[in-house]
Amino acid sequence: MSMNWMDLSQEEQLSKIQSDSFLRPVVIFKHSTRCSISSMAKSRLERATPPQGMDFYYLDLIRFRSLSDRIAGLFNVRHESPQVLVVKDGKCVYDESHMGISMEQIAARA
Repeated sequence: MSMNWMDLSQEEQLSKIQSDSFLRPVVIFKHSTRCSISSMAKSRLERATPPQGMDFYYLDLIRFRSLSDRIAGLFNVRHESPQVLVVKDGKCVYDESHMGISMEQIAARA
């Protein structure tokens, strides 16, 4: 099964992510298109099998830096790049960055 990214590009999507997270976990992957570590992390996620019942959002944080900052404030996490967040019941229950990003850790929060 391949990764089915949903583009995250508008601040209005954050309220949908929060409300959806009460029904199922939502993953936000913040990707820097200028960073080789970020590209490696994205590639690792795309090669892995995503867990069923989770939504995966992709944020190009070079194009949408203000949205990335908004996510950091909303979910009370430090901005990092690359970064993955798992949102459940409206709150960030897991966040990791750089080489610590793995589908196994994401799946463990499903």
